[in-house]
Amino acid sequence: MLNENNAEKPIRLIERREAYKGKVLTVYDDLVDIGGHRVHWDFIHHDGAAAVLPVLEDGRILLVRQFRHALGRYTLELPAGKLDKPGEPFEECARRELEEETGYIAEQLEFLLFVNTSVAFMDEKIGVYLAQDLKKGEVHWDEDEELGVEAWDLEDLKQLIYKGEMTNAMTVAALMTYAAKYGK
Repeated sequence: MLNENNAEKPIRLIERREAYKGKVLTVYDDLVDIGGHRVHWDFIHHDGAAAVLPVLEDGRILLVRQFRHALGRYTLELPAGKLDKPGEPFEECARRELEEETGYIAEQLEFLLFVNTSVAFMDEKIGVYLAQDLKKGEVHWDEDEELGVEAWDLEDLKQLIYKGEMTNAMTVAALMTYAAKYGK
């Protein structure tokens, strides 16, 4: 319910200044007008990414374990990667990342959901797909990747989520969507 005292104010971008451009994202300093009041907002642009929830024939889920510098630790997460270019179809990226990171090719991909990772300051959008009927392909890790591929039972993964040990938003959202959609 919207409180009448907090009605939506008109918001308008006045100026966008590029502060940093990296290989994965661009950071901007935005000057914004909020109902007559000017403020600076940080804004991070990301071209988008795709992720895959690969399910083996026996029902186990393939995940990758990799070091994440921002957290200073290894994480367990879905195979995923950024779009090669703006506008690349999410499904095309998902197929590529699945083989690159796990060495598997999906005979069948099904769209699961979109995830916006950090809506307060970033526009990253990730298309997440369910991969089944997997066939062995070939791993093609990027030069900055050192991955371990692990097969997990969904119930064990849900326990990691409930204990707060698995915190990657994309992976948590995908696993819980898969569990809800397929009654697992």
